[in-house]
Amino acid sequence: MLTSRAEIILRSIVRQYITKAVPVSSSSILEDCGLDICSATIRNEVVRLEIEGYILRPHHSAGSIPADKGYRYYVESLKDVELPTNDKFLIRHLFHQVEKEMEEWLNLTVAVLSQRVQSMAVVTMPRQTQGKVHHIELVSLQDNLVLVVLILRGAKVKQQLVNFENVVSQPELTLISNRLNDAYDGLTRFQIDQKPLGLNHDELKVKDSLVKMMRGEDEQESREPFFDGLHYMLEQPEFHQNQRAQEIMQLLEQKKLSKMIVPPMPFNRGVQVYIGQENASAEIRDYSLIVSQYGIPDEAVGTIGVIGPTRMAYERALSAVSYLSLVMSTLVAELYGKAPVDKDE
Repeated sequence: MLTSRAEIILRSIVRQYITKAVPVSSSSILEDCGLDICSATIRNEVVRLEIEGYILRPHHSAGSIPADKGYRYYVESLKDVELPTNDKFLIRHLFHQVEKEMEEWLNLTVAVLSQRVQSMAVVTMPRQTQGKVHHIELVSLQDNLVLVVLILRGAKVKQQLVNFENVVSQPELTLISNRLNDAYDGLTRFQIDQKPLGLNHDELKVKDSLVKMMRGEDEQESREPFFDGLHYMLEQPEFHQNQRAQEIMQLLEQKKLSKMIVPPMPFNRGVQVYIGQENASAEIRDYSLIVSQYGIPDEAVGTIGVIGPTRMAYERALSAVSYLSLVMSTLVAELYGKAPVDKDE
């Protein structure tokens, strides 16, 4: 545990390095932190911070650079970070100007987030963790050929042809549809499979068709995330070396980056921060990742976040990711006809 003086000095180092991207000298710390101590005391505290792994120094006469542990301590010390009210109002206004379509929302989200954080932003399409039945319709086509129409929560429509053993009229199919709707409304494919209903042979064919369509939807590969702001990240001093810029561009071109920065996780409305070596994938352990899930638990969930060098403006990134997650959760809730997430107008 750091002393209050050591914490003030560490926060000064982190803030200055984030702003200036150059090692922070003891004289600069003394000028910034406002402590009534001499430069020798500052140097002693810096040595302790280095020994304990919070900072790095290229050599003894050089200034200080935060280590991953120092950034983590700094992030944990940030409490109740929020966007200014005027910024929230502007973001709400921008969302009110675009078409009420998911792709428009996602494009705007990454554009706003990348601009605010000056780094690369990512957002995924909200996706159902498990499809749930919204409505079932059986349509007679000819003789014993029936079209099974399945509408899932979130307005996803699936269709499949089923051959009945006997010719069934449309009124009879409507009765079957009504029965299945009453029994399966809001259920997942697993729940449908396990629910005893005393179905006849043709009705079992419909049930099997429903389960098959829902399995296909559940196992479908999610769409590639929406990215924006690569140019902001490449303008950072860390990317002035061509090799590092080429590495991140190669990950994007090979579509590997999306799998690294959108890890599978249970729904958690809070913001998650992964700093440097905390990242699971070795290829992004020189970066920091700030992500949050948005949407409706057990209904439709997406991920929003930013990736950049560990020298990231964490306070700005945390507040922006948190607020845009709230905005997107509200929009998804309205799309699904659910009670909106607590609004912050």
